[in-house]
Amino acid sequence: MLRWHVAFYPTQLLEVAVLATLAVFGVETVRQGQRIGLRSPYTIPVLLLLVAGALSVLVAPDRRSALGLYRAYFLEPVAFFLVVGSSVWTLRRAMLLLSGLWTAGVVVAVPNLILVVQAIGQHTLNLATTPPVAIYQTANAVALFLVPMVAAAASLLLYAQDRRDRLISAAFLAIALPATILSFSRGGYLALAVVVLVLAASHRQARWLVPAAIAATVAVALLPPIRNRIAYELHSVQGNTLDWRLHLWAQTLKLMSQHPVLGIGLSNYDRAMGPYWLDLSRVIYPHNIVLNFWTVTGLLGLLSFGWVMAVVLRHSWRGWRAGGSLGPLHLGIFTAMLAVIAHGLVDVPYFKNDLSLEFWALVGLSWAAVHRGGRPLDSTRPAREIPLYRDGTRRA
Repeated sequence: MLRWHVAFYPTQLLEVAVLATLAVFGVETVRQGQRIGLRSPYTIPVLLLLVAGALSVLVAPDRRSALGLYRAYFLEPVAFFLVVGSSVWTLRRAMLLLSGLWTAGVVVAVPNLILVVQAIGQHTLNLATTPPVAIYQTANAVALFLVPMVAAAASLLLYAQDRRDRLISAAFLAIALPATILSFSRGGYLALAVVVLVLAASHRQARWLVPAAIAATVAVALLPPIRNRIAYELHSVQGNTLDWRLHLWAQTLKLMSQHPVLGIGLSNYDRAMGPYWLDLSRVIYPHNIVLNFWTVTGLLGLLSFGWVMAVVLRHSWRGWRAGGSLGPLHLGIFTAMLAVIAHGLVDVPYFKNDLSLEFWALVGLSWAAVHRGGRPLDSTRPAREIPLYRDGTRRA
């Protein structure tokens, strides 16, 4: 990621893009005399999460570093969530936002695909060690970023009414799916399996598709590189990735017995775990979504994040069941959130700049699709500009 300093202020390309978006949104909101819709079922849990994040800055020993993470993981993504919820009025705009996320996914996926395919062709791929990665520092980060977007694209491919939306979704999946599989991320495989099973179960032919999805998942798991990756962990019981995580979680619970309410603060896990590392490899988060939020933001942060997740799951599921043109979008968001939870059982699906922004972009789409009433459909506008009404249908 491109990083630099403006005087004493550290920044990077993603933050500049977010701040530019916020600035343009602010100018246009004032110019057009619009109001930002702040009242929603997300308002209270989001405010509580921001409060928990602010407390985590006060708790942290290095408040300067903690403040930088608070800005990157909470303030800026939540501000972007407000932009999305306030400005995405039509299905066309929703697809524009998703297309932007998918473009970023392609930028991540293609270099990684090339690197792994080259390693396979040169017989240098060693799955007993960390798989090769092009942009990120770990291959798991590739799957963490791609799988939620794969979930949204797969839902739109299956159910979107507009052929162009299905084609765009298919084009992204043609790149992102192989990249996810060849990331060799076991957590990514778990999240991807959840996506496949949920989408299969959502179909009217679920009684046939669910067994077929299970069979396809098993078939992919038996492909030689993937089978070897999984088998290595099963054969190496001591010191494998799950064994390491179990020890990490146990030591983290010992740490949290000393800080059960407020946690240890942002940018402090490595330092606070000092007496508990023993023979564990040092990491900056405990690789479990519950422990990640509990350690960093305390009980308030954990509960408020769970509240946000519950709201988006409830609204997106209801939106899918209501049907209409927005049903596929709702189902995609619902499945993406389940993928975040599944991958979060064994990894860190939120505490990165790109992951937190992706999460709040999807939550913003959910809010827009449920609560934003668009203007009446104007015959002078393209037919694809379908307003996002509460029931997901066109207004006569």
